Amino acid sequence: MLLVFLSAMLMRCTNDPNELEAPQVDQELLLIPRDQIDDQIMESLKATNEFNWRDASDQVLWSALMHSDSTLTIGYQPEGESDVNSRMATIDIKGKNWVQARENVVEEALYIINKGNDQPLESEDIDLRAHNVLPYVEIHITDPAVITRLRSLPNVRYVEPLGYEVDFARYAAEGREESSKGCSNDPDYGIPSGDYTVVAPNAKVSWNYSYMNIPQAWSHSTGSGIAVGLIDTGISPNQTKLNGEFNSGYSSGRYVHKYGFYVSSWWPWDDPDGPNDQCGHGTAMAGTIAAPRSTSGSSVGVAYNANLVAVRGTGDVVINGGSEKTGVSDALVFLGNRSDVKIISMSIGDVFSNSKVADAIRYAYGKGKLIFAAAGTSTSFTNWYGVIFPASMNETVAVTGVKEGSGYQRCDICHSGDKVDFTVVMERSGSGKHALTLAMSGSDPSTVGGSSVATATAAGIAALVWSKNPGWSRDQVLNKMKQSADLYPSRSSEYGWGTLDALAAVN
Repeated sequence: MLLVFLSAMLMRCTNDPNELEAPQVDQELLLIPRDQIDDQIMESLKATNEFNWRDASDQVLWSALMHSDSTLTIGYQPEGESDVNSRMATIDIKGKNWVQARENVVEEALYIINKGNDQPLESEDIDLRAHNVLPYVEIHITDPAVITRLRSLPNVRYVEPLGYEVDFARYAAEGREESSKGCSNDPDYGIPSGDYTVVAPNAKVSWNYSYMNIPQAWSHSTGSGIAVGLIDTGISPNQTKLNGEFNSGYSSGRYVHKYGFYVSSWWPWDDPDGPNDQCGHGTAMAGTIAAPRSTSGSSVGVAYNANLVAVRGTGDVVINGGSEKTGVSDALVFLGNRSDVKIISMSIGDVFSNSKVADAIRYAYGKGKLIFAAAGTSTSFTNWYGVIFPASMNETVAVTGVKEGSGYQRCDICHSGDKVDFTVVMERSGSGKHALTLAMSGSDPSTVGGSSVATATAAGIAALVWSKNPGWSRDQVLNKMKQSADLYPSRSSEYGWGTLDALAAVN
């Protein structure tokens, strides 16, 4: 857990009597019902393809806080600082100005909380936590006056409820299907022989690989020497191809490391659950990226000689709960600080942004990581929506899935839009069959669809390119992928630079 507790009593340091006045807030604010908050969020998403808590009123934000875990995330900065987002990886929050800014935020919160209290609270009494790398603190808040005061401060970048989740089940009940959580990964025993080819020493190559010229690229690069970081739901301990048999067949001399930052407990100070996949999605993505070219008839990954650093940051594919936002943020900082990791693959996301996750994305980006993120996968409930967060950020490379055949047709459950950078063919136009990958256990492949598998495939192709050119920077690798995609130099408003070509990218 990358949060530290601030336990010392913080004294208010100001000589300005005007600053001591508490904001005038109606302490009897009516709690806005949760369904009304959700409706406001959905209206914003449909109108602008975006929702940000900064645009919500104090009453809406406070009500959302009360409907969740009452934990407020507060991004801070020294007053007068500029370009904080672009400098996220180089900020020293232990520096004098940053410490002072953080203390000022906490002092202001404590002052409002303690106004009228006979026995003033100390920082530990309000469940105060401060991240030790990223500039934000989290405080348990119930007083709406604190929100009003903090939002008025020049050294506060954002104020957001940590644990609030939109109740998508209500919209599903109104006739719209809920966005998929992506948790299934059983073997598909009925895969037709035409949906794969067998290559030495006895591995199955998914039918869609040929559309990106991946098998042809293997004569030039197999991903050796490159580490791909995967942030997802973990890796199954029962899938031997991602454990003891990671080096088998034509895959050798590499490593798989597994970590867990996700805490499923409602109590955020509990220890993380560990790296084991309870959902199936992370195992499927790991198999797509780096499954070994084995002798047992299992599916082979795009970069079958790449190293893999898998981090469990979520319980499913949606970054919506407080524990998932924290787990993903910590995973990004962790991978950002690993010099061996060049690429980060994130086949996860949400329909609206979260600022502390965005801080972590910018941190990893500032460390030189090439970050791939899924453009979005859903059923009819959110299929109208464009590119989801964090693929919508400038610091990430957004990938979506398309069907085989001439022209461009997105897969049945994939999102598209002007934020998309690349596409990957991953769905049969006739049968709707998806790409092969590793199941939770055994050598019989499973199948996986959506922009998730497209993103993992793109990350694997990036590993092939970087392995062929180990001295290249992130921008050089990305530019090569752009220049070899099939729409370059034109860019589509829905599909970016188009479908990747692994062979052209490694030549």
